[in-house]
Amino acid sequence: MEYIDYYKVLGVDKGATAEEIKKQYRKLARKYHPDLNPNDSEAELNFKRINEAHEVLSDPDKRKKYDEYGKDWQHAEEFEKAKRSRGQSNQGNYSGYTYSSGGDTSEDFSDFFESMFGGSASGFRSHRQKVRFRGQDYQAKLELSLMDVYTAQKQTLTVNGKNIRLSIPAGVEDGQTIKIKGHGGPGIEGGPSGDLYITFSIVNNTDFKRDGADLYKTVQIPLVKAVLGGEILVETLTGKVKLKVAPGTDNGTKVKLKGKGFPKYRKDGQFGDLILTYSVAIPKKLTQEQRALFEALENTKLE
Repeated sequence: MEYIDYYKVLGVDKGATAEEIKKQYRKLARKYHPDLNPNDSEAELNFKRINEAHEVLSDPDKRKKYDEYGKDWQHAEEFEKAKRSRGQSNQGNYSGYTYSSGGDTSEDFSDFFESMFGGSASGFRSHRQKVRFRGQDYQAKLELSLMDVYTAQKQTLTVNGKNIRLSIPAGVEDGQTIKIKGHGGPGIEGGPSGDLYITFSIVNNTDFKRDGADLYKTVQIPLVKAVLGGEILVETLTGKVKLKVAPGTDNGTKVKLKGKGFPKYRKDGQFGDLILTYSVAIPKKLTQEQRALFEALENTKLE
């Protein structure tokens, strides 16, 4: 019987833990499962091999025998008896012992695999029908504008020909991913369905910069307003508000409008703040009269 390196088949080290072996087996079994690779003889062969490897390496007793005796691990007891009867002390020297495998060696998989599944295709199919796999997870991308997610809304997505109606909470962030359980691919052999993961792409086509639930905006104010004070109208996401500018306002002054920011995700009725930064506009073109006034101001001693 040709030696098959079960560790190599599963792609794990000889020191792999039982959990690592189980995880790798499930990954490969899913990859090569015949239901996911119809009419693919190579995939079916790989599926047989990884099942055989897992059958041995997942059983502590079988794994121990395999590690010690390799391809002849199934005859470990006979080797031990022969060794004891011959008084051998050099473990692994079995040249004086012969046995018959009881069947032809297959290039596709070992004699042990034949014994596991009855040595026939029907036996293999019977076994694999008992292997249940979780369905594939689906990934989808949904593009919305900033104002789309200012309020909660409903959207209908079509994924693999199936319409899925979503309730999207207000305040969803750009790049945020949500999971819709059970809306992925169907399970195999009665396994559970996979999940649907939706990643949001939020396009900001406003003058506001968003940081979580807070909004930021730069507002220009005339030089005269900055010096003398007064009132200005400022745009928010919900309309204009009137603000008072204090006399002597410096360039770069920040003003916080509490609760005028963006909705907080999954916190109904709660909003972030709107932070305004004043940019004092310096006039570029002056009339002769305006220039004369500034010149007069220059000659005036200011506090």
